[in-house]
Amino acid sequence: MNKIVALLLLSFGLTITASAQQQDSLVAISIDLNKTYQTIENIGSSGCWFSEGIGKYWPVAKRERIAEMLFSQELDAKGQPKGIGLSAWRFNIGAGTLEQGDASGIKDFRRRADGFLNADGSYDLTKQAGYRFFSQKAKDYGVETLIAFSNSPPVQFTKNKLGYKTEKDYRSNLREDAYGDYAKFLTKVIKHFDEQKLHFDYISPVNEPQWDWSHKYMEAHQEGSPWSNEEIYKITKALNTELGNERLTSKILVTEAGMLNYLYGGSGHAANQIQTFFNPKSPLYLGSLQNVPKIVAGHGYFTESNDSVLFDIRKHLADTAKVYGVKYWQSEYSMLADGFKEGNMGDRTAMDCAIFLSKVIHADLTVGNATAWQFWNAYEPGSAEKNTRYYLIALQGNPDFKDGSFQDTKNLWALGHYSRFIRPGMIRVEMQQDGKLKNNQLMISAFKNLDGKLVVVATNAGREKIRLKMNILNAKKYSWVSRYLTTADLNINMLSEVIKDDQRSIILPARSISTFVMD
Repeated sequence: MNKIVALLLLSFGLTITASAQQQDSLVAISIDLNKTYQTIENIGSSGCWFSEGIGKYWPVAKRERIAEMLFSQELDAKGQPKGIGLSAWRFNIGAGTLEQGDASGIKDFRRRADGFLNADGSYDLTKQAGYRFFSQKAKDYGVETLIAFSNSPPVQFTKNKLGYKTEKDYRSNLREDAYGDYAKFLTKVIKHFDEQKLHFDYISPVNEPQWDWSHKYMEAHQEGSPWSNEEIYKITKALNTELGNERLTSKILVTEAGMLNYLYGGSGHAANQIQTFFNPKSPLYLGSLQNVPKIVAGHGYFTESNDSVLFDIRKHLADTAKVYGVKYWQSEYSMLADGFKEGNMGDRTAMDCAIFLSKVIHADLTVGNATAWQFWNAYEPGSAEKNTRYYLIALQGNPDFKDGSFQDTKNLWALGHYSRFIRPGMIRVEMQQDGKLKNNQLMISAFKNLDGKLVVVATNAGREKIRLKMNILNAKKYSWVSRYLTTADLNINMLSEVIKDDQRSIILPARSISTFVMD
């Protein structure tokens, strides 16, 4: 048999010979549609920093294609997805460091963010044109949830007139007399976009408050500010009042913890945030405020150094969230730490990164019971072939960043296995697995909608193919199954195949991600 044909057959999960079939690991799974867990609200990403240059200056065809890759749910003429159909998009409200130029102290000009507030106190709401481009495209493509977030208050309101701290004291950089001003600023921005028919469902005024965000002048990497729980409480109450005064419906996304363990534990100025903000007996209780939903948002960084840490932290978080009646959003993640290397300290291929990304998403959804999952960052400069840890789309920008090239990575399609098919309103259902495999070699999750559609995402992280048999309980007979497959061997993204009714088992290729859609 021709070697290329054999590879193609294997990639589609077809059996070549009986002897090859005998070498497969057989795993049987049972999916029970009557046993349900959390309802998914959204799966998305952020367009921080690099949106401004791309959306404002890059040729229209390039930025339109990038938007299509992120937001489209359509198929091309060959049945290939045009994009990953994100259902959430995060918009960064800048602090004004771009306008400061080199005086901002942020070395990389691409990471400076413009601000809507002018030096004289007036507003210019035509700024951040690049960011606005991608948010508008998200809306045009039907993205269900838009989130506005701020890394730092406007520099006009900060203690040092910078978008980051120069003093390591773990206190907010917002001036004590400017809490009302900051709340009014965020409210004015949200109201403006509402008037432009671009509604932000959520506003997040605080980002990773546990970190000190202190840098020496001209050594800062981005905008940022620490916050204590008391300071978070104070700005949240002020913002809730201003949103109420303007009769705006945007909800305040509280916490954005820098690590997930700070949501239920930890120590310091911004720890135990679930108990602090959502225990009715706490003096800093926020759960009764009109514009504060019972949601805690946290970032998955540094919580996946090994499988034990990955799953134990999320189990503890889920248990605590359940006690206090709050939902958990994983609102920011990329492979910032070295856990994705999984003991191999050399370069990791794009597919290695994609497999690890799928593992983290799987852990958040099935152990953490996350109702939302958002990746950071949609696009950044870098290679599309190796160590794609920080981005979905790899950028190769010109020196002035007013043009450049881009390439999809395996991370894009790994996230797409979840975002494109697990839509808002889908419910996670019970999945039980039988078969002798190494821990977490095979990770499977299942979701249904009210119309009976079933989506199953299966990641084979091992080095050998797996033969999978599905048993679906309490369900009608599905007439067909479509599988979307991502592997490294043939450098495909998502390739659709129809699984025939009489096919008794399905091959999951080694180091692959499959999504099965059943109607």
